[in-house]
Amino acid sequence: MRLGFLLDHDRCIGCHACTVACKAENDVPVGDFRTWVKYLEQGTFPDTRRHFAVLRCNHCTDAPCVTICPVNALEKRSDGIVDIDRDACIGCRACMQACPYDAIYLNDDLGSVEKCHYCAHRTEKGLEPACVIVCPEQAIVSGDLDDPRSKIARMLEENDTLVRRPEQGTGPNVHYKGVHPTLLAPGVAKEEPTYLWSDKPKRKQPAPLSLPVLENTRVVLDAPSRIEWGWPVALYLLTKGIAAGVAILAPFAAFLVLTGATAAYLPEAIALTFTTITTILLIEDLKKPWAFYRLITRPNWRSWLVKGGVILGAFTATTSLAILARLTHLDTIADTIRWINLPLGLAVAGYTAFLFAQCKGRDLWESRWLLPHLLVQALHIGAITLLPFSTEHKALIPIAALAGLAHIALALRERLAKHRTNNANQAAAYLTHLRWPANIRPFHHGLILTTLSIGLAGTLPELALIPALLGLYMYEWAFIRAAQEPPLS
Repeated sequence: MRLGFLLDHDRCIGCHACTVACKAENDVPVGDFRTWVKYLEQGTFPDTRRHFAVLRCNHCTDAPCVTICPVNALEKRSDGIVDIDRDACIGCRACMQACPYDAIYLNDDLGSVEKCHYCAHRTEKGLEPACVIVCPEQAIVSGDLDDPRSKIARMLEENDTLVRRPEQGTGPNVHYKGVHPTLLAPGVAKEEPTYLWSDKPKRKQPAPLSLPVLENTRVVLDAPSRIEWGWPVALYLLTKGIAAGVAILAPFAAFLVLTGATAAYLPEAIALTFTTITTILLIEDLKKPWAFYRLITRPNWRSWLVKGGVILGAFTATTSLAILARLTHLDTIADTIRWINLPLGLAVAGYTAFLFAQCKGRDLWESRWLLPHLLVQALHIGAITLLPFSTEHKALIPIAALAGLAHIALALRERLAKHRTNNANQAAAYLTHLRWPANIRPFHHGLILTTLSIGLAGTLPELALIPALLGLYMYEWAFIRAAQEPPLS
């Protein structure tokens, strides 16, 4: 059994009855939507035409929100419905980043995510979803896609239909008949500064002028979306990189000319400090921070949030054991643990690439270059962090410089290279478009500060850390934010 929808836009009149019924049936908060109607206008007055598209959760066959949820709050039921347990949700919003359809929203009052659940409470009683019942044109058809006798299966057999973002490979189970294709291609129509009957929510920055848009084609009504991951995630990437970088370099302390107590304790002390900061950032960014223990009590082992937590936990444990071994004068054991920590440090630096690859709604994050990029970032910031504590800088300076230059090269590649999807190309354009107050461009200024840190490493190594930290944070902020800017609906 595979329940799904067919939305017949040869019949749809854009009346919003489905939206109102959904809100009433499911107590959807003001400003949020489980189903909504997007309006697109083409032409120049008076020769204009308006098109509609009803948008909602696609109850995907291979639902990325289910895969990424760290606490199994989302499930793919045997009847095909993708349902959610709001009580289990911890508010990490990873599912929102994984959804290519912008179909999941955060209920701020509950600290949990919500979405269309096919009116499961009605479906289980043999009733149709509320949106189907109220549609005056019978434009919404529900049923079992696997049953050839069902109305929806017959209509799919007899008509040409489209699905949203098929390139994501999610197997969407919402099909569109007679829809204008541009409505299902987010970002190719011009975004007006206001919507048809309201001001446009100013949650995102205006689109770059460099992005190509269709002439005389405008989105005049759509559901608002928010930036869910912000500075805490950017800072987490930085602190995690510092911890990983010093751990990767620690086994080579003698070669790096770290001596005495500095060589014995400093790498582990830095790694443990910044791993702790990373953990605090991850917990504090949850909408239910008190519920973080559910990562342990009900883990989803397919989610890289859970795998990453295990990696961070193992890294913390081995780093602590290394410090304990030093304190008890078991230096040989401590040195051995450093070699164990080297692959763990690589894992700490790199696991986010696999987590971001599960974020099917953020195509820029799915870059195959992200893993090596995270590793060279860790090496750069780790070497810069250790520089002031080395009696000679001949070994650390080349590491810091080469890794820093590799970071700059990979950052420029993300901006300038042709990406595999339109969404990723749009996000790449935002990298250099984003602004902070005082006309600060985090992408540009971040790379400039990284270049400055490389120069200072060879001349004034004690001062190289400040521009290195600021530069890498600015880049991480731009990378995290840019991927969330392009529309998904």
